[in-house]
Amino acid sequence: MGNYDHVYKGSEYPDMIEAVPQEAKKLPQTIERLRELAFNLWFSWNHDALQLFESMDPNRWKALGHNPVRLLHELDAPHLEALSKNTDFVERYQQVILKFDTYMNEPGWYANNHAAEGDVQIAYFSAEFGFHEALPIYSGGLGILAGDHIKSSSDLGIPLAGVGLLYKKGYFTQKIDANGSQQSELFTYDFAQLPIRPVLQNDQQLTVSLDISGRTITLLVWAAKVGRNLVFLLDTDHEANNDGDKALTAQLYGGNQDMRIAQEMVLGIGGVKVLRALGIYPNVYHINEGHAAFLTLERLKELLHLGLPFHVAVETVRSATVFTTHTPVPAGHDTFSVGMVEHYLGHLFSELSKHKQSIISLGLDHKSGQFNMTHLAMNTAGLRNGVSKLHGQVSREMFKEFHGHIDASEVPISSITNGVHLDTWTAPAWKELFDRFLPGTWRAEQSNEHQWAQIEVIPDESIWKVHQHLKEDLVRYARNSLMEQRKRNGESEERIEEVRQYLNPKALTIGFARRFATYKRANLIFNDLYRLKKLISDPERPVQFIFAGKAHPADYPGQDLIREIYRISQLKEFLGKIVILENYDINMARYLVQGVDIWLNNPRRPLEASGTSGQKAAMNGVLNFSVLDGWWEEGYNGMNGWAIGSTGAADWAAQEKENTKAIYHLLENEIIPLYYNQGEIPHQWIRRMKQSVQSLSPVYNTHRMVQDYTNLSYIPTAKRARLFVADNYDVATKVADYKQFIRSNWHQVRIMNIDDDHADKSTSDIPLDEIPPGTKEITAQIHFGPIWPQDTAVEVIYYAENGETWEQKIILMAPIGELIEQSQRFQATIPSHLVHGPHFSIRVRPISTNFAHSFELSLVTSTLS
Repeated sequence: MGNYDHVYKGSEYPDMIEAVPQEAKKLPQTIERLRELAFNLWFSWNHDALQLFESMDPNRWKALGHNPVRLLHELDAPHLEALSKNTDFVERYQQVILKFDTYMNEPGWYANNHAAEGDVQIAYFSAEFGFHEALPIYSGGLGILAGDHIKSSSDLGIPLAGVGLLYKKGYFTQKIDANGSQQSELFTYDFAQLPIRPVLQNDQQLTVSLDISGRTITLLVWAAKVGRNLVFLLDTDHEANNDGDKALTAQLYGGNQDMRIAQEMVLGIGGVKVLRALGIYPNVYHINEGHAAFLTLERLKELLHLGLPFHVAVETVRSATVFTTHTPVPAGHDTFSVGMVEHYLGHLFSELSKHKQSIISLGLDHKSGQFNMTHLAMNTAGLRNGVSKLHGQVSREMFKEFHGHIDASEVPISSITNGVHLDTWTAPAWKELFDRFLPGTWRAEQSNEHQWAQIEVIPDESIWKVHQHLKEDLVRYARNSLMEQRKRNGESEERIEEVRQYLNPKALTIGFARRFATYKRANLIFNDLYRLKKLISDPERPVQFIFAGKAHPADYPGQDLIREIYRISQLKEFLGKIVILENYDINMARYLVQGVDIWLNNPRRPLEASGTSGQKAAMNGVLNFSVLDGWWEEGYNGMNGWAIGSTGAADWAAQEKENTKAIYHLLENEIIPLYYNQGEIPHQWIRRMKQSVQSLSPVYNTHRMVQDYTNLSYIPTAKRARLFVADNYDVATKVADYKQFIRSNWHQVRIMNIDDDHADKSTSDIPLDEIPPGTKEITAQIHFGPIWPQDTAVEVIYYAENGETWEQKIILMAPIGELIEQSQRFQATIPSHLVHGPHFSIRVRPISTNFAHSFELSLVTSTLS
């Protein structure tokens, strides 16, 4: 069946990429591998490499946005020649090259732990990737997470390739004018000046084509090297395309619904076509959010063209697909009208006309009548997960309808909590402390909690010195940013100069930086300006706030928040003590998460799927002050930060009052006194800093996260995918036929009667916790029709008290006697006080050893239904 089960090896990658751009100037031989470093984003998380590039021309390095490709392009030959003869520079260059070569050739965690797993190749699809400010193809958290995912995959040696889009104009550059209004500016990037290279085939840049609404679109293929891994990037700015189609990959999250569906087709369908053009046939496809879910339809088409029946092709696709959802509310999922899908996917439907309705049904939300990209991903992925434990619970509730009469806890959506790339986000000064006091293996084994216990032996004075230095760097950066903003806005010299006095490096500094969406409530602290003024104006214990973040250009309420914070920051009593910085990006984020004292996060619970900015802060000894939402609900231990009280059960208005009250109570009574009431070195505060680093760093890093994906998702999926395609798709066919048979006959499965005669009916209204313990036997008669009883599980379901909650209990019933006229009796032992109806129910569900999870078929017959 073609090459569908062929796996591409990472070692085959290098020849695809243009090694030296034709237009590149020749570098002196002694430093000629600088270009190799510049075109591998490994430099972005290696401090020595970054310092090496900075030392070549510090002012130009800053002016060029820390882009080593542009730096090499702009430095003239005499300057480069001088560097090649500078003994100190050459020595540092050689040390960096040695470190790079060692990194690229070491086996890594995957080879050491999973070498026996056989062929595994993962393709990771994401609409955005945030690696470094030198490659601005990200907007925020989703992209940064994807970038950190690739970096840790490289560090660990995981055979993974990324697939994304190459945005000619990136997201947008934010400027805040003199009235506090956000101005969105687009900058057209020259790809020759970015750390990416064309992917070559027969000495020409590789192109692939796809049909979008009857038009043939040609895609250029580029690649970013990220350590040992590649990310393939698709670009529609090809001369064969019309102007409208050239603009399809112009901007991230730009345009209308037509632009959005076209971009998602380019990502999903075009991404699979690129892999095929390169001879790559992964056995794991990871859909990072629903944007890329169209990839499943392209793979479905391939299998149908190979001659597989539709239901077998769907099972084959599902066997190799992993889906991660990041959205905790239904409105956050991409949806399109069925008519729009029919229009844009017209070529696909004309090729597969007899399967059109079946394909549409894979993504159809029957409640709304819309084609839902998350539904498409859910229906075509064998494994699905949320991005924190709480988000997993929320997602299971949200998608409970997919799986019939089952408890939300059983809905097959697991959770793998997000993390961040430790080497990228931890300040070099902190890493130097770790190098001195932690075991030498701390980087390679950063998920090992025992290593982090050594944080305790770091002297408080050393930690405070590092932290104060980082805070001074932040204050300096913030002042420079504000001065440049005021100069650009044409403000007076007096207004520009007064910024030099803004922000006190000795004051308790609270940071709030993230996307300005209304549910994140950036303005919550301003609900009580009287108390805020008292805190900020206290000369003995001053407090100051630094805000930053972008609102989507179409998010007008989010932009109103920016204006509100700017307006308040300009009030006399808050001037220089509350600031909002423009153009929040990766570079600014580093200063903020490394330099503030407190990281404030107060979203409406449970609308924060995970959040990762607080994780970045925690690794730098910054204390989280957050609503118990997303990752913080599981990360908070009572000593590593503060929790803003809220159960999330209250309505929004009540939650707002509750959170505001909690914020001010904790600031006034705990946080501010702890920070200031301890003399020169605040030992108790540092105790919490150590707790933060020690308890959170080993858990909320992407090494742990990617190891979880590998162990829980990638390897099981690769094994299942190989099993399904083996022997001419034998298992895929059997599973598909089995499901078809079960669906066709499940209506005949009936629970005929339940023998609960031993129950004391008089106790059925007594609270369960007042009934004495004991057990009894119950039986149930099940009619199966033509379905084999061994292909089902017959279960008793009841709930037992567990602390303040009720926990679902499941007892498997055993068959007794013979199968007579398609019916059989089953028996189980349960607590004697339970009565059928009020206390317990019985259900029947289909099972198979080839299912990825217990409810792969959403068919349940229950006495509750």
